[in-house]
Amino acid sequence: MTQSLPRLRLGTRGSPLALWQAHAVRDALVKAHGWAPEAVEVQVIRTTGDAITDRALSEAGGKGLFTKELEEALLDRRIDLAVHSAKDMATKLPDGLHLVGYLPRADVRDALILREGSSLADLKPGAKVGTASLRREAQLRRLRPDLQVSLLRGNVHTRLSKVESGEFDGTLLALAGLTRLGMADKASALLDVADFLPAVGQGAVAIESRFGDIAVDALLVPVTCPATGLALRVERAYLGELDGSCRTPIGGLAEVQGEEIRFRGVVLSPDGSRYYEIVRYGPANRALELGLAAGQEMRAMVPADLLPH
Repeated sequence: MTQSLPRLRLGTRGSPLALWQAHAVRDALVKAHGWAPEAVEVQVIRTTGDAITDRALSEAGGKGLFTKELEEALLDRRIDLAVHSAKDMATKLPDGLHLVGYLPRADVRDALILREGSSLADLKPGAKVGTASLRREAQLRRLRPDLQVSLLRGNVHTRLSKVESGEFDGTLLALAGLTRLGMADKASALLDVADFLPAVGQGAVAIESRFGDIAVDALLVPVTCPATGLALRVERAYLGELDGSCRTPIGGLAEVQGEEIRFRGVVLSPDGSRYYEIVRYGPANRALELGLAAGQEMRAMVPADLLPH
């Protein structure tokens, strides 16, 4: 008697990068469990964030715009797992859902894509740089207040095409996304995290499931990267303490170094003129406490107009 194939349904957005992430999770599961590829089905679900292209996400509702419909499908049991870019995840998840796994994290740096030149210094005063990220805009304005920074939404290909056409002189994208799409060569320069801290979760693929689906969660154990999970526990706790949304420029990066975690976080004013930084170390087995303490300390440091209390 032939045993029926295991069947898992992965939900994802439909962008090229989101599809890459979902197929990476599928391939990891298939390899880990010795399944046939068709045992894991990838379902594309259009999200509110995909439909909004004419304004910044901070004006439309923030991070949850890229996850809401996927999470509804999870709760309705139309899918078994949702695959996300970790940086798109709200710090508070809907009741009944949790993050159950992370693929190994990719390079966390931001890439600068220029029409001409090979460094930030090559941009002429008044050059037009496009981004949809307040964090990237604030850090860019801090380093180059002479630049004109304008809203640029859309997927990776759309943003690159607007630079190539001359509509923008440059843009900023996550190196991880470019690499996953086979487009790392499009990067004119890589921005050092010392000056340009990434978004919380940048470079990580997060997998969300329902509480109580023990059998499903167990399938993720062999494909989950423990170090990435620890780093994201710190970063997400930090962001949660700041009530981080898309309305405040916030960066954060945790790095697991043996039995210790190093965390660095920043908060900026939207124009980059004010900058607050915190660096903390802690044992890896107390990742959550490290993130919470860093967030509380940062909140006490930052003026109320940047982080409303």
